[in-house]
Amino acid sequence: MSKRPISADSHVTEPPTLYVDYIEPKYRETAPRLVNDPKRGEVYLIHGLDISLPMGLIAAAGKDPATLSMKGSGYDQLHRGGWDPKARAADQDRDGVAAEIIYPSVGMMLANHPDLSYKRACFDAYNRWLKEYCDGLPNRLFGMPQITMASPQSGIEEIRKAKEMGFKGVMLPGRPGHEDYHHRDYDPFYEAAVDLGLPLSFHILTSGKDEMRTYRGPRINSFQGIIRGNQDIIGTFIFGGVFERHPKLKLVCVEADAGWAPHFMYRMDHAYKRHRYWLKCDEMERLPSEYFRENVYMTFQDDWTAFKFRNDMNVERLMWANDFPHSDATWPHSQELLAEHTADMSQWERDRILHDNVSELYGLNVA
Repeated sequence: MSKRPISADSHVTEPPTLYVDYIEPKYRETAPRLVNDPKRGEVYLIHGLDISLPMGLIAAAGKDPATLSMKGSGYDQLHRGGWDPKARAADQDRDGVAAEIIYPSVGMMLANHPDLSYKRACFDAYNRWLKEYCDGLPNRLFGMPQITMASPQSGIEEIRKAKEMGFKGVMLPGRPGHEDYHHRDYDPFYEAAVDLGLPLSFHILTSGKDEMRTYRGPRINSFQGIIRGNQDIIGTFIFGGVFERHPKLKLVCVEADAGWAPHFMYRMDHAYKRHRYWLKCDEMERLPSEYFRENVYMTFQDDWTAFKFRNDMNVERLMWANDFPHSDATWPHSQELLAEHTADMSQWERDRILHDNVSELYGLNVA
C-alpha cells in the first residue's frame, strides 16, 4: 500500500455510564445504561424501547465465528479501544490503518427511538462524549455525531452545532421526524449541509424498524435484509429529486456493502424510463444512475463483488472500512484481505478506495 488505509466505518463501544454522565439532568433517571441480565450478560437498556442491546456482538472483532454469541459478554471482555482513545491507537496499528471514521453502537438503536425529545437528549450527550473521545487521538479518530432530525429547522440547528464542535460530517436516522427526506421542507436543511461542507451519513439498522427481527424462514435469512433500509433511502433521495435540487449534496451509505449497486442503478433507470408515468415520478434532467454515481458514497468491508465490479460504479465514491470492533469487522486481518481483493487494481484505484476518497470527502489531514 502506498498509503495506509483509512477505515470509512468503524465504531465505539459506548461506556457503561456515558449517557448517565453526559445527558442533561432532566433525563438522567431514564438515560440508557448498562445492566446485568442473568441470562444474557451485560446489556444496554434503553428506556422506551422493548429490546435491549447485548454486548456479545458489539466488540467481537477478531473472534472465531464459531464463538460468536449475543449472550454472556461483559465490558471487561470487550476491546478497550472501543472507549479508550489511547488503546485505540494500538488497535489501528495492529490492523494497519491510519485513521477511522467513527460511528456509534448503542446509538444505532437509539436512532429508532419514537420519543424525539428523549432521542435528542441522548444524541447531545453522545456527541459531547464523542468529541472528547476523538480529541484523545487527534488526526486518527473522526467522529460522526448523531442528528435527531425532528424537523428541518431543528436539523439545521444540530448540524450547525456539529460544525462548531469540529465534526467533519453527520449521521442521520433512517427516518426523520417530519415527512420524509425527499419533501421540499428539507431543502433549507440540505442547503445548510452543503454550505457547511457536511456529508450526510445513513448507517444500516437505523430506519425505524428492526430488520433483524423481520424475516422469513431460518433466522440467518434476516441478515440479508439489513441493507434494504439504506437502499430505500437512496431511492428516496434520487426519485424524490433531492440531488437534482441540490447537486452538491453528498450522501454516505454506511455498512450496506456496495456490490449490489450496479444492478440497483440499472433497475432504477429501468423504472424511470418505463414506469415513471403511471408510478408518478417527476421528470429529472439526468438518469437515476447518474445521480447515484455522483452523489452517493458507499462503505464496505470484505465485499469482493464491490472490488470486482468497481468499474461498473464510480471508483471515486467507494470507501473501504474495517467495521472495528463489531462482529462483521475485518480486524485484525484487513491487510491480508486487502492484498487479495486489490491485487488486480492500479495504484490509483487502490489509493482512491482505501484512502483518498474518504480523505477528500471529509477534508482529512491523514498521512
